[in-house]
Amino acid sequence: MRRVAQRLAGPAGATRLVCLAAVVAAVGLLPWLSGRDPALTVLRARSAEQEPTREALDAVRRDLGLDAGPLALLGDWAGGLLRGDLGTSWVSGTEVLPAVTAGLQVSLGLMGAALAVALLLAAALTAPVLVRGRGSAGGLAAVPAALPEFLLATVALLVGGVWLGALPTSGWQGPRYMILPALALGVPAGGLLGRLVADALPAVLDERWVELWRGAGVGRARIAAAALRRVLPPLVPQFGMAAVGLTGGAVAVETVFAVPGIGRTALGAAKSQDLPLLQGAVLALLLLGLLTGALAALLRRRLPGPALRDAGLVLPPARPVRVHPAVPLALFAVLAVAIGWGLLRDPYAVHTTARLAAPSWAHPLGTDGLGRDVLARLGHGAAPTVGTAAAVGLLSLAAGLALGFLPRVAAGAADIANALPPVIVGILVAAAAGPGTGGAALAVGLISWPPLAAHAAALTQEVRASAFLTAQRAIGASPWWILTRHVLPSVAAPVSRHALLRLPGIALALASLGFLGLGAQPPAPEWGLLLDESRAYVERAPWAALAPAVALALLAALAVSGAAYARGTRIPRGKEAPAGVR
Repeated sequence: MRRVAQRLAGPAGATRLVCLAAVVAAVGLLPWLSGRDPALTVLRARSAEQEPTREALDAVRRDLGLDAGPLALLGDWAGGLLRGDLGTSWVSGTEVLPAVTAGLQVSLGLMGAALAVALLLAAALTAPVLVRGRGSAGGLAAVPAALPEFLLATVALLVGGVWLGALPTSGWQGPRYMILPALALGVPAGGLLGRLVADALPAVLDERWVELWRGAGVGRARIAAAALRRVLPPLVPQFGMAAVGLTGGAVAVETVFAVPGIGRTALGAAKSQDLPLLQGAVLALLLLGLLTGALAALLRRRLPGPALRDAGLVLPPARPVRVHPAVPLALFAVLAVAIGWGLLRDPYAVHTTARLAAPSWAHPLGTDGLGRDVLARLGHGAAPTVGTAAAVGLLSLAAGLALGFLPRVAAGAADIANALPPVIVGILVAAAAGPGTGGAALAVGLISWPPLAAHAAALTQEVRASAFLTAQRAIGASPWWILTRHVLPSVAAPVSRHALLRLPGIALALASLGFLGLGAQPPAPEWGLLLDESRAYVERAPWAALAPAVALALLAALAVSGAAYARGTRIPRGKEAPAGVR
């Protein structure tokens, strides 16, 4: 209890409570924030043939309590929460709580299976380092870590379900239906966990105590177990973020495989404007993310023994992964050629006689369901996909630099932001402002600043403690001069490089929202939207889905190889990206 009180006291605790209250209030006020008339939605759900007259709409408002105003509505909703009542669905007229409970049970089962896949993959990637006692699997592990769940889900459905026909591709009727969704959801998380552990282990195995243990005849298995215990506690927050990423990734995976989980329930409620069901589903996802973060924090305190707690939980610097400069250059060249070739073509020209045409010289990547050239849409979609990511990256950089000078205040907001995957924020923004590129950019921007702020705060503390700043104060330099001429330039350069490395991950997050229908809207050629549009005919024309999938995979590989090559200024341990934004 004393630790809880300490966490709630101070600026960070106050900010954490304010941000949490703001999110909960936003969920409770969705009927007013949506900008649409909820009464019209309910009337059409109850009777599509009834005319929306003023009298009919007023009757619906009185029935729902919408005529009492937003504060009364929020109070009624909060009171229902305290009684365990989430209200009644506007569309089906059934109680929301049973639907949320059923969806949550399915999602927890899927997330448990995905977590098992992630741990098995992480163990497989880490085992060679423990066996050899040197080397790193980080470069190999970074590849699956950079692939978004919705992309792996589409590829798994296409290969395992359509081409091979080995596993079911939709529904939730037994263990076999869990395999493909669990793989799609667990492989990126396993790659992330494996990369973190494999990158940190070699430096730990070079520490003095390992040499002493080996000289004393301690067995390899015991040294490996001790090394893991030394490595894991500082990485537990990243493990918690990976688990939160499972929450967000489950929305896309459940959508692809038609799994009746809480994520698909929330997405369907957002699209149908069933706000009570959306409120319950989003609240369940939010609580799941916060609970995951709290369990990770508890595990981080309990995992190390007294000796490690006394010595601190700082790991030695990890060895950088060596990447030949030709690798990112080759990936960039392939993407640049495809995009440049596509820019020479018309992305909106419709040819109904050439619908779903196979790749040919006239259409190198085939055509989509309307006969539009896939290569043209791929090329013209690069600007909205990567350009929007650049704008979000700049805003995140500005927020990270500003909040980096207020670490105690920013820490509380960062905890809430890290507990919210982009998909969940995108659902809230889409429910309030409608789906679109601006809403998707806002959703990703709201949660992409914490790693940059943490990096800036660590650098600021280091610079302020340096000897040359003490000398500047001694000769009478003003605080403004020290800030603008010394502290800010020293912090801005490495944080800017950090932000640049995050651009592909932001682009993938935006693409995932477009894939779910929460971002760019048709006929925009945004890559995530292209992948979503091609799902309807993936069996007949797989090339229409493979083109944006390969482009996104190349972008992810470019991010991995480019980040590894440019790792000269390393991001401080523990300041890496959360799993939902890669």
